[in-house]
Amino acid sequence: MDQRDRFDKDEDRTPAEPNPKLFVGSLAWAATDEDLQTAFAAFGELVSASVVRYPDTGRSKGFGFVEYSTTEEAQKAKDELDGKEIAGRAIKIDFARPRKERTEER
Repeated sequence: MDQRDRFDKDEDRTPAEPNPKLFVGSLAWAATDEDLQTAFAAFGELVSASVVRYPDTGRSKGFGFVEYSTTEEAQKAKDELDGKEIAGRAIKIDFARPRKERTEER
């Protein structure tokens, strides 16, 4: 499959609107849910913090999500932590996009 075929050509690539849920990318393979909780707790009330893992192996996919109780708390964390290191690797933070429904084409 060609790399360009992986994405819907009409898909909107504009940044997500500010919301309480953050996408945390470029995580070290060794990063844990606890690492995210520790790093992000100082910026507000955490609803959840988790590293996304492959279900069959439990290995990290290299990204995760952190959710706060308010958008303002999420914005503050994004401003302060984007580009900082967690578990030895600089992270990239963006507001999470709404989850799309999956198709059964896999």
